[in-house]
Amino acid sequence: MRPDWRVRTVRLWLLALAWLLTAGGPAQAQSVCSSDGQRQAAGLHERFINADCAGCWTAEVTPAARPGELSLDWVLPGSQGDDAPLSTVARRDGLERLQALGLPLPAGQSQRGANNARAAESQGWRLRVAHGIAFNGYLGVSIEFKHRGALPPAKDLPLTGWLALVETLPAGTEGSPLERQLVRGLFKADWNQRRPGEVLSRSMAVSEGVNPERLSLVGWLENARGQQLTAVQSRCSR
Repeated sequence: MRPDWRVRTVRLWLLALAWLLTAGGPAQAQSVCSSDGQRQAAGLHERFINADCAGCWTAEVTPAARPGELSLDWVLPGSQGDDAPLSTVARRDGLERLQALGLPLPAGQSQRGANNARAAESQGWRLRVAHGIAFNGYLGVSIEFKHRGALPPAKDLPLTGWLALVETLPAGTEGSPLERQLVRGLFKADWNQRRPGEVLSRSMAVSEGVNPERLSLVGWLENARGQQLTAVQSRCSR
């Protein structure tokens, strides 16, 4: 039973750190990683790669995100399981994202262009994401949204917040022709019964082999019709 209690203690510590980063306090004397001061993104450009596809990661025709957009790279479990060429970075989180978008699992790779359905600033939407420092294989993270003016109509509910833990890999990594923001973890938050301004915190596992200095959070908010309301990415300051 002792290892379970140790894990729980670490997770509680990380949640407390995420709360301190969100609310402000002594933890901010350390490295602060949040979306504070960052511009709302114009949209998300998502790339989905089947782990069976050996050449998809290095394909020269891979489209890049446009200026002002955020990119996400999802590597999805393939039919070859652990024998797939990209199995070491494949995550089932990507299947959850595909399902939410109503998209099929690609045989190779597929793209989803940025969703620019609404201008976040003009509609009064604000999203904040924050994370602490990696400790003992875990990272404390938080997500919060605020809205100025009237709440959205019932047809737009529930609101769904997505929080992706990404590792930024420079162009050339394993032969990639462009910079990648590889998804390493995912948290999905349902705000249907929650009030704007409520902070949701949790701990996320940091996989073996991940460089903690390259980690950040990409968060976005969608309504029930799949329209993106706002999207942000964290940056670290010391």
